[in-house]
Parts: sequence; C-alpha cells; structure tokens
Amino acid sequence: MTTSNTDRLERGKHSFAEVMTFPAPDERSPATANLLEFVFAEVWPRPGLTRRERRFITLACVADADAETPLREHVYAALNSGDLSIVEMREAVLHFAVYAGWPKASRFNMVVDEEWERIHRERGVPVPPPEPLLPLQTPSEPEERLAVGEQTFKDINCLPYAPLRDNPYQGAGILNFVFGEMWLRPGLDMKERRLITVACVAFQDAPYPILSHVYAALKSRDISFDEIDELALHFAAYYGWPKASHLAQVIDEQKLRVTEEWAADAQAAS
Repeated sequence: MTTSNTDRLERGKHSFAEVMTFPAPDERSPATANLLEFVFAEVWPRPGLTRRERRFITLACVADADAETPLREHVYAALNSGDLSIVEMREAVLHFAVYAGWPKASRFNMVVDEEWERIHRERGVPVPPPEPLLPLQTPSEPEERLAVGEQTFKDINCLPYAPLRDNPYQGAGILNFVFGEMWLRPGLDMKERRLITVACVAFQDAPYPILSHVYAALKSRDISFDEIDELALHFAAYYGWPKASHLAQVIDEQKLRVTEEWAADAQAAS
C-alpha cells in the first residue's frame, strides 16, 4: 500500500470514529477499505454540507435499503453523537414514512426506539419520558386545515396551484396531512425536510416527484446549487451510483430551469 493510500486509510479511520462514535473496522476487504478511504476519508469531511445534514440523507438511504446493521449503526451514531435529538430523529422517521412508505418506516421507528434504549443502557441512565405529542400547532377545523394545506403546498412546491380536494389521496392525504400538518411540524427545519425528501424521491425514481422536489428545493433557495451537488454525491455513497446518476441529471436540468426563471423574474422586476 502506498503512502498516499495509507494516509487516506488513516484519515478514513479517524473520520469513521468521529461520525459513527465507535472504532473503525479492522477488516481489509476491498469494500471495507474503500468505505474508509473514500466514504469516510473523502465524502463525510467535505464542506458542502454539515455532518448533521449528511445524517438525514444517510438515514433515509439506509432505512430504505433494508440493511439491518447499517440502519442500526447510523441511528445509533446520529443519536449518540448528539447530532440529532430523539425528537428530531422521530420527526425524520415520520417524514420518511410519507415519502418512502409506512412499512419501511415502521422498521426504522423500531430501530430508533431500540438504539435509544441501548444508548441510555450504555450510559447507565434511565430513558427519559417522550416529549408530549399534543397539542399540534396546525388547525384542527377541517376546512381551515385544508386551506392551510393548499397554501403550504404552493409555498413548499413553489407552484401557483394546489391539488383539488376531489379524492382521498389528494384531499385527506396530500392537503390534510402531508402539507396541512407534516411539513409544518416544528421538529425539523425546512432544509432538513428537503434533504430527506430529495433522498427519498431519488431512490424511488418516481418521475414527477423527483423533478418537482429537486426544483422546489432549488427555487426556494432552501438548498443551494452547491449543496444539492453534495447531496447527490452523498446519496451515491449510500444508495449507489446508478440512482445518483439519475438524480444528478435531474439536478442539472432543474438548475437550468431555476436559473432561467430567476433571470426572468429579475428582468420583470426591473
């Protein structure tokens, strides 16, 4: 092994221990070596996103991959490091449930509970009682809630229209819950919810959602052009290069679209 590779491996081990909060593996298989030398030595320390922000992308990817050990390890690391609080982690599970599905989120939620208990067991302290769920800050009156959902849909998706309330999926699901409550919950900020959402639509390859959520993340300026490029790289490391290649293509297309719209807006305002 060259001096350069040895240095990268040592950097990777150090980064792994910081990110994962436990020592790096000693195994020398090509997969483990490249995990340390590239994913941890090169990707995690990059300046484009914070470590906390990278957690949200990683958690969405490992929760969808159904890989038990990576899911447990990354949930443990995010909580044990203090990068995410238990409230923020549980909000991430709920957001993931909407964009990746409730069955996978059910497993994700179970692992969160188990790893939270493990952390407190290791520290020799009792698990604190959960934060109270109610009251919600969003309206409870049906008509007002739907109206809030319609406006939130427009604001978050950067669109002048909202879905019609003409079927259960659109009215009860999209307007009443997803945009009438979930996106407005205080447990995560808008950028963090964008990171989870873009990761989820990217691994599902649903044509309109991946286009619309990449567009909205950029048009809203919640995620910058440089940050979304970092998102694509981090996503590639945890979900694979073919899916990330598609995401990168959509990102390039939506960057051009958003740039043209910003230019038109500036011209109209002048």
